[in-house]
Amino acid sequence: MLHVVHHADYMAPRPEGGTFRFDKYYLVMEAVRASGFALTEHAPDPMPREWLEAVHDPEYVEQVFRAAVPREKERRIGFPVTPHIASRVRHTNGGTWFAAKLALEHGYAANSAAGSHHALHHTGAGYCVFNDLAVAANRLLAEGDARRILIIDLDVHQGDGTASLLAGREDVFTFSAHAAKNFPARKARSSCDVELPDGMGDDDYLAVLDRYLPAIMADFAPDLVLYQAGVDPHEGDRLGRLALSDAGLVRRDRYVLDLARRRSLPIASALGGGYGEDQRIVAERHARSMLAMAFPQANLDEIYRGLRPPR
Repeated sequence: MLHVVHHADYMAPRPEGGTFRFDKYYLVMEAVRASGFALTEHAPDPMPREWLEAVHDPEYVEQVFRAAVPREKERRIGFPVTPHIASRVRHTNGGTWFAAKLALEHGYAANSAAGSHHALHHTGAGYCVFNDLAVAANRLLAEGDARRILIIDLDVHQGDGTASLLAGREDVFTFSAHAAKNFPARKARSSCDVELPDGMGDDDYLAVLDRYLPAIMADFAPDLVLYQAGVDPHEGDRLGRLALSDAGLVRRDRYVLDLARRRSLPIASALGGGYGEDQRIVAERHARSMLAMAFPQANLDEIYRGLRPPR
């Protein structure tokens, strides 16, 4: 069973002046629903203001809630923050927290959006308004749902916002493996950063994960994993610089899942980045990622067929 958190507000109209396309969030769920795999959908509540203000600057939170974000911050984000966007980001942030709660119950759960790892204390950046990974981790620890949280960020871009927001905490470990020459130009310092050369393919990429993640899990001993499962390391991604195949992304996701399962750790994934001219193809990569983790015994052909049912 795939437990996935989704809300109608994840699909926001494209704001005037923005370049980011929101239609993939509807297409992801369309692909998952058409796959034929067992699915339970859960709707999140909007993230309470006080949970956001525990991580982000309260003045910035107020600007987002009022849809009155200054132009210079909107330029860093990449689109205007409209009232619909303000509602959307509250739901996507609530979705990552809810996915973690479901993972504690079921072992694995996915948020069909978010992974907004560039958002900083006082501003958003890089298509990210609030940092759901940092906010969710902070709240889960405050409520006693976990004592130590490992955030694994395998988006092609460094999780600079997550790193800076959680810097210095002994109860959170941030791991980011990302293309060295990609956004952001100025990197933050995660607990562990691995910078990858342009064009890295499946086998070399998996070897890097195997070099770092087992030791981190053993030494840090988390009791919950939050996974930023961006599909932009794909060889065909418009904003990526790596060269993972469809099969390589599935191997990556199942490798992370297997590491967590060996230690009986619940794992919750957030969607992360994925960019291309054909949004349906990008959405299928995201859907395949969630299905590969929810159904680790299913073979790749079944997953591919399930995402492209006969017409």
